[in-house]
Amino acid sequence: MPTVAGRHRIAAELGGPLRAPAVAIGNFDGVHLGHRALLAEARRLACLSGGQTVALTFDPHPAHFLAPSLAPPMLSTLGRRIELLQEAGAEVVLIEPFSADFAATSAEAFVERVLAKDIGTRHVVVGADFSFGQHRRGNAALLASLAGPLGMGVSIVPPVAASGLLCSSTKIREFVLEGRVEGANLLLGRPFEIDGTVVAGCGRGQTLGVPTANLAPEGEILPKPGVYAGRACRLDGEHSCFAAAISIGTNPTFGQESDRELTVETHLLDFRGELLGCRLRLAFVARLREQRRFAKVEDLVTAIERDIARTREICT
Repeated sequence: MPTVAGRHRIAAELGGPLRAPAVAIGNFDGVHLGHRALLAEARRLACLSGGQTVALTFDPHPAHFLAPSLAPPMLSTLGRRIELLQEAGAEVVLIEPFSADFAATSAEAFVERVLAKDIGTRHVVVGADFSFGQHRRGNAALLASLAGPLGMGVSIVPPVAASGLLCSSTKIREFVLEGRVEGANLLLGRPFEIDGTVVAGCGRGQTLGVPTANLAPEGEILPKPGVYAGRACRLDGEHSCFAAAISIGTNPTFGQESDRELTVETHLLDFRGELLGCRLRLAFVARLREQRRFAKVEDLVTAIERDIARTREICT
């Protein structure tokens, strides 16, 4: 499924205009259950008109452009966001560059020029809290009033809740940073995950009899330090997956405090082979325990064995 780098590249990259597009608009960070509801509505409308389901998103995230020092860490990389949008039903993912010129676009110009003229939108799908245009002046009501005379339909999707919690990237981010991955997973509708490349470590896991893969994460956010049960999937063509005990922390049992760096290490259950240089996706299923310092290495090994046993119970 195609990804288009900006509305001005539609014809060049697709060979022609979009076909009666139903356009879901959002930043779509994490592509959680609320975002999936937008895509489901756009897909429904596209099917009725014989059109295409389009996800319109922005890069960089507006907050990262307008106030980079205050912007929250992103839940997913742009590449993974595109994959998740496609999995949610987007036939075309339109990545609009967020620039100073785009930020200065008035609400009226966004609807008239961007949506109607440049994209040829037949139907717009947004969330109830959608805002747009310079200084975020536009809202869902203004969108509806501007779109109607231009022949565009507008669908406002109400907030989505899971177990009484509203689905939002902000709440998911809060859960992740607190290590409450079960809560994040509830709102995402899938396990929270990070991607990265396996890099050389100090080999301590092998010495302890529990070999680990050391991950260099590609994203901006990590769960709170601790030990987690999850799954590790290879992204290098094999796409094999294994239950995995994942540790995020500073290895407090070893070395001086000043020498410790935060690391992401994972032990793949029942795996035999070499992973150095491979890309992995780690999916976090449950938090097992806090990171802690052990008085003896033997106590650490015992704790790791318990972590592996719990991971096997939860993830296999």
